Amino acid sequence: MSGTQSPLAAFVRTHSYREGDFTLASGKKSPFYIDLKATTLHPQGITLIAETAVEVLLRAELDLGVEIEGVGGLTLGADPLATAISMKAHESRRRHWPAFIVRKEPKGHGTEKYIEGVENLRPGARVAVLEDVVTTGGSGLKAVERLRAEGFTPVLVLTVVDRETGGAQAFQSAGLPLLCLTTLAQVRG
Repeated sequence: MSGTQSPLAAFVRTHSYREGDFTLASGKKSPFYIDLKATTLHPQGITLIAETAVEVLLRAELDLGVEIEGVGGLTLGADPLATAISMKAHESRRRHWPAFIVRKEPKGHGTEKYIEGVENLRPGARVAVLEDVVTTGGSGLKAVERLRAEGFTPVLVLTVVDRETGGAQAFQSAGLPLLCLTTLAQVRG
């Protein structure tokens, strides 16, 4: 581990970084893969993520001049992130950031909705879109599109790991800053 590697980057490297031959969600081939679920589903890993994310989001509120009113993203990667960040913000900072989940397909029964948890958000709420790992930004952009279609206002995207392969530019083109808790370079140490 490098002397500059953060505890979160070190944890991700140990628990989620793999080398081999992989196909990413974007369809691109890669000689390495970050299976972040091994980190987000580990109590120590998700605690590191939530603590770091709350501090980054609070700083972003000040820097960007926005108030975040909810946190969530496309299922499955954002699910544990949204819950943990919402809970940590409430517990440690008394902030009300309800979690929400954006489905890949609409619910096939009952309400048939794309977004779960909207009952806890005001109409037009300003939300932070969460991603576990950003490559091209496709998953996050899909969540942004669905949120905007439902009348919500995404104000930023936060990822645990930015692979630094174009995702930030994709979000910038959509009018959103990408904040990252760590980068591929930091994880690789």
